Amino acid sequence: MTAERANIDHWSERVDMAAAFRWTARLNLHEAVANHFSLAVNESGTRFLMNPDKRHFSRITASSLLLLDADDPTALDKPGAPDPTAWGLHGALHRLCPHARCAMHVHSIFATVLASLADSRLPPIDQNCAMFFDRHVVDDSYGGLAFEEEGKRCAELLKDPKKTVLVMGNHGVMVIGQTVAETFNRLYYFERAAETYVRALQTGRPLRVLSDEIAEKTAREIETYPDLDTCHFSELKAILDEEGSRYAT
Repeated sequence: MTAERANIDHWSERVDMAAAFRWTARLNLHEAVANHFSLAVNESGTRFLMNPDKRHFSRITASSLLLLDADDPTALDKPGAPDPTAWGLHGALHRLCPHARCAMHVHSIFATVLASLADSRLPPIDQNCAMFFDRHVVDDSYGGLAFEEEGKRCAELLKDPKKTVLVMGNHGVMVIGQTVAETFNRLYYFERAAETYVRALQTGRPLRVLSDEIAEKTAREIETYPDLDTCHFSELKAILDEEGSRYAT
């Protein structure tokens, strides 16, 4: 790390964010240049890092991330302003939900298929799906692109700290967490769970759904399983490092 880079605020957080963008692109969970992640960097949660406007996830670096203030009404008027829908969605989220330290919004294929069903709930049909039992909320009132008012409406749906995934009906998914590692891990597993459910539906055969008791027990056990998210994310960063990726620049 050069002295110049070392002096950039929130460097370790920037590096983690950049790694998350790179892996999201590699797993094809993104969509063109339309999706966005953010990470709060102050105690109140109102100052946050976010990807620059219309930059492909596979090209994002630690130093390219924007540092924004959710309480700054002039954010969109400044040079290097964020995407207006990213600002509407993430700015509102960091103003209204301080527990949402990290937020990842994508139009990943299977989560978006789920968001397109008349019933977008994810039933606990396997261990991955059970991770999200009573921990996701469905938005069934899509109102168009996530500019200021739509972003605020979506953020209101995540005010309960227990709800860590918002299935954005007719849109995609928003996943929140305390750290980049936790949030990325949750995003990864939600997409896997949605894929399992969608493929199970495609068989046309009856589903074997876990009882509420076992689903809740499984969700709690996974939540307290030691270091699953941090180990997963550390391994992903190690792979990037071994490949000589420039994400941490």
